[in-house]
Amino acid sequence: MPVEHNVWIYLAVMAAVCYAIRVLPLTLLRREIRSPFLRSFLYYVPYVTLAVMTFPAIVEATQSPLAGAAALVTGIVLAWLGAGLFPVAAACCVVVFLLELVLV
Repeated sequence: MPVEHNVWIYLAVMAAVCYAIRVLPLTLLRREIRSPFLRSFLYYVPYVTLAVMTFPAIVEATQSPLAGAAALVTGIVLAWLGAGLFPVAAACCVVVFLLELVLV
């Protein structure tokens, strides 16, 4: 007996999960977080999440792995020097573009 897939059920479950993820911290944590460890952990979560999502794309999205590695090093150096997200991303794109013109 085949199982019918109803897209609306999937969308409703996805919406409920996304809503719960955003609402539960607001309802459960009403006081200020005083733990220095937990505060520092929560401070770095967005940066780690961004790194985990972008690192594979940096390495695998280019035609040459060398261009991806050079862009990664460029991004790390510029971020270390205090550049913002947009200048770092733009510089990485330029590095990949120029190296792929030369290498490929």
